[in-house]
Amino acid sequence: MTTTIDLLGSLRQPTTLAGLPLSSRFAMAPMTRFRSPGGVPAPEVAAYYRRRAEHGVGLIITEGVLVDHPSAGHETTVPRLTAGAAEDAWRRVTGEVHAVGGRIAAQLWHLGSAREPVDGIAAWTPSGVPGGRAMTLADVDTLLAAYADAARAAVRAGFDAVEIHAAHGYLLDEFLWPHTNRRTDRFGGSPAARAAFPAEVVRAVRAAVPATMPVIVRFSQFKERDFTARIAESPAELAVLLDAFAAAGADVLHASQRRFADPVFDGSPRNLAGWARHLTGLPAITVGSVGLTRDFLGSDDLRELLRRHDAGEYDLVALGRVLLGNPAWVTLAAAGRLDEIRDYRKADEDTYF
Repeated sequence: MTTTIDLLGSLRQPTTLAGLPLSSRFAMAPMTRFRSPGGVPAPEVAAYYRRRAEHGVGLIITEGVLVDHPSAGHETTVPRLTAGAAEDAWRRVTGEVHAVGGRIAAQLWHLGSAREPVDGIAAWTPSGVPGGRAMTLADVDTLLAAYADAARAAVRAGFDAVEIHAAHGYLLDEFLWPHTNRRTDRFGGSPAARAAFPAEVVRAVRAAVPATMPVIVRFSQFKERDFTARIAESPAELAVLLDAFAAAGADVLHASQRRFADPVFDGSPRNLAGWARHLTGLPAITVGSVGLTRDFLGSDDLRELLRRHDAGEYDLVALGRVLLGNPAWVTLAAAGRLDEIRDYRKADEDTYF
């Protein structure tokens, strides 16, 4: 009889991601938690991330951390990464994760027009839409500096990597998606032009951190407000976007899907991470509805997850919502202690332990 620990297979093994040694091939996906009053992570944030790291998650990717610009976001309990109290608090977080052998990446974030109310800057703002405005070329330089400053703060705070959030309809993704990028300057039009500003952000971050520190870029087809959205209609178009990231200095691509096993383009079973790795040769992280119920651990879905990993489709598997109610999910699954694993519930999003 096959045991659960056998089913987890290679995902439990140590690995190296862009030169960064990890204790397993599992990552924690970023999830906003609203525990940072005034943008400063509260003391329980360190314990929250430590708990996941000590239970087999090789790479923690933090919730989105707002770059230091008024337009980045207005939430008062979402963390920021700035010199002073926020940086000091993050240093405590990274210290706790490192104490249990984990590694941690800071996800740098700007909401763009996805913030509520829409009173910030966006890639492009059509006439008649209240609030917000399209980015100017002066804004470009200001935001590049904000991303670079956040990356330097991440280095000082002891992070092992940085991730740039270019997915789900937020600012950088607004440039990638034709529906939200109607610009007529050098940042709009062709796929290469749409990728130009996000690539400049990658380049600015790459220049701000040590050469040995991995720079990860998270991207997606779907948006939080449109599950059918697509930034690329073909592998060739996706290659233009991702090659721009790679040329700018990205080391890893984090491909976000709603369901990891869904194919992206007709004629191929590859998922989004598989295409990212195939087109660029860069390491890739897959994510999307992994392990949300206990039944997953004995299902064809788990076998498919492992098969694709072992075939080289992606390098890491990110766990998201299942870790909210099950910080020890990897440990429990490996030990076959399924009765201690809870199915994901929407109410888990309001818990914090």
